[in-house]
Amino acid sequence: MKSIPIFQVDAFTVGPFTGNPAAVCVPDEWLPDDVMQRIAAENNLAETAFIIPDGNDWKIRWFTPLVEVDLCGHATLASGYVVLNQLKPGSKNVIFHSLHRGTLSVSSRGDMLELDFPTDTLTACSLPAVIKESLGVSPVESYMGRSDYLILLNSEDEVLSLTPDFRRLASADGRGVIVTAAGTDVDFVSRFFAPQAGIDEDPVTGSAHTTLTPFWSARLGKTAMQARQLSARGGYLECSLNGDRTLIAGHAALYLKGAIYI
Repeated sequence: MKSIPIFQVDAFTVGPFTGNPAAVCVPDEWLPDDVMQRIAAENNLAETAFIIPDGNDWKIRWFTPLVEVDLCGHATLASGYVVLNQLKPGSKNVIFHSLHRGTLSVSSRGDMLELDFPTDTLTACSLPAVIKESLGVSPVESYMGRSDYLILLNSEDEVLSLTPDFRRLASADGRGVIVTAAGTDVDFVSRFFAPQAGIDEDPVTGSAHTTLTPFWSARLGKTAMQARQLSARGGYLECSLNGDRTLIAGHAALYLKGAIYI
């Protein structure tokens, strides 16, 4: 029987039982894809990250309970927390190499951790009818990024009051749907829905902020912004646009650690 270290970390947390929980598994080498997918399904969290050593750096992959994804922010922040606090305590920076999004990093920034991710690109588009009907919205504007739709609404209250038809939304194309508006006590707020990937509503979505940050930077005329994701668990992020890179900072907290036996 083989044991694999596992950690569960709340990323972008604002206190106990908030933020987005991610599992971080640390095998010596990649497990078969179907085994990693089954572990992610067993964990039943929005994402499970798998990290393996790569010299002084690490390789990283992410799985929802249903599929492998190209990029995940909160599970990368969680993985950075695990490396910097559990595996190599005292380190200030960790480099991850991903299959589809290149080199990513997590750095200490005071009491926060900061992701360095590639910035998304946006193209204005007409919103598919299935998304409009599933969300029951009339968007002010709508866009398509690399993998997600972005919908601008009129107010924070409108974002907060959405009650999507997730089963219908699951038939939409793309990874998921970001809904956003200007915030009342932060620069902007959002929610993220991805039943297509097995996640009805993601508590806090770091990767979506590579889309939100350039969008709101252009609208607000600033490069550094504060953001809040309005899920039931809630999360807080500090976002900065740095050319073709987006910096996303948040707090992380260890919830549990143990071992998987397979």
